[in-house]
Amino acid sequence: MSATTTTSQPAHNGPRTYGNWTRPKSPGLLGLGAIGTGVLFVGAGITIVVSIIGGLLAGFVVAVLTLGFLLLIAVRDKHGQSTLARTATRFGWVNTRARRKNIYRSGPLGRADWGTAQLPGLAAGSRLVEYKDSYNRPFAMIQVPSTGDFTIVIGSEPDGSSLVDREQVDIWVAEWGMWLANVADEPGLEAVSVTIETAPDTGLRLQRMVSNSIADDAPEFSKQLLHDIVGAYPSGAAVVRAYIALTFNAAARAGGRKRTADEMGRELASRVPGLTLGLSSTGAGAVHPLSAQELCEVIRVAYDPAAAVLIDEANAAGEPPELSWPEVGPTAHQAGWDSYRHDSATSVTWMMSTAPRGNVPSTILARLLAPHRDIARKRVTLLYRPIDAARAAAIVEADVRAASFNLSASDRPSARNVASTRAAFATAAEEAGGAGLVNFGMLITATVTDREREQDARAAIDNLSATARLRVRLVHGSQDSAFAAALPLGLVLPKHLQVPAEVRGQL
Repeated sequence: MSATTTTSQPAHNGPRTYGNWTRPKSPGLLGLGAIGTGVLFVGAGITIVVSIIGGLLAGFVVAVLTLGFLLLIAVRDKHGQSTLARTATRFGWVNTRARRKNIYRSGPLGRADWGTAQLPGLAAGSRLVEYKDSYNRPFAMIQVPSTGDFTIVIGSEPDGSSLVDREQVDIWVAEWGMWLANVADEPGLEAVSVTIETAPDTGLRLQRMVSNSIADDAPEFSKQLLHDIVGAYPSGAAVVRAYIALTFNAAARAGGRKRTADEMGRELASRVPGLTLGLSSTGAGAVHPLSAQELCEVIRVAYDPAAAVLIDEANAAGEPPELSWPEVGPTAHQAGWDSYRHDSATSVTWMMSTAPRGNVPSTILARLLAPHRDIARKRVTLLYRPIDAARAAAIVEADVRAASFNLSASDRPSARNVASTRAAFATAAEEAGGAGLVNFGMLITATVTDREREQDARAAIDNLSATARLRVRLVHGSQDSAFAAALPLGLVLPKHLQVPAEVRGQL
């Protein structure tokens, strides 16, 4: 999906709304993309030649085979997925189960090399190093050698919009749009992901903070009142955390020299302060780069929620656990067709197939991001791929040409084609006016510690996505990969596809 960072202000000084999201389309006939249209013409030509040489029967067989293949591409479900894509996913899953690639066992008694609990799947080959930025703050840097990417993670505690004026919220949204547009000009930036995680609060952080703040000469009534509050607070409380992962490529530009991890660490050390400073004006609250220890704790708890209490207790006692990157993965996991079981929990991940239609207010995702009683841990991850200004102009013009071709290819264009053409022209106009262009997507992960609550969590996500006017679908056959992609690891999914994303878009 692509979106501009500009907004629209309705008349009569009403609430500011946002929209004009368009899905990039390839020009083609009869709802087919460029490749499908090419297959149509080539198949028609071959059918004529075979009919002349081999007779009408042979030509009829070729025509039936061509039409059958085109139907596999053209027939799509409500999520826009073709029959060919669904069939390929099913065959891939059957092959994965037959080779038992969906089962992972690590640790001293497991099957992983070196006897460690390293991360599985897409992040299996990742490495973690730590550097210090210009403010002498330690920050972790994840290296993925298979794709040549380096990721830094910024932690945040969002202020929230409660008791905040509407004008201030509009300013925060505008600043966030400007920040996304600005990071598109960062040399070598590949992707940005924002992960909003809600989880039950153990209350140990509050207990530690209150204990350190109580004066020795305070009245006994005040001390007892604070202790009662600390004891009652964790029973129904939840903690909300936000993580921003920025992924950079080892080559600053296409065809450039790939830099080593040490070179990237020194360069990012000078750029981290500017990136965190820009986030401060977006309503992100206090932001800071995550250290290696903090990032290890986040990933460890994600795969084993039962470890959260132990880690909080250790931090509260002043003895933080010494976690290393090869030990933060699960000791066991088993990926299913539509669920993912890992250590002490079971997770289900959905992906956004259609963004909210029409104009929406800034609070459209409020209920989806808020804690829910039926979900132990919920993770909503927005995936952004900012497009630099040099490429943005060419992309929006290509979208305009494709939309215009699809509109003129039919004597009676559908309402969807008309709306798509209008949105493409509006996007081009806004980009020409200085707005940024961003490809974006969304992953939603619901984690439960009791498998009997899995159906309740599924129903909760269905209801919450409806309130956000999102159309989501389960990630079938790749639940373990989707779970890892929803973590603040900075994984760039198009680089891990067997069929390039550009080819998928042309079908």
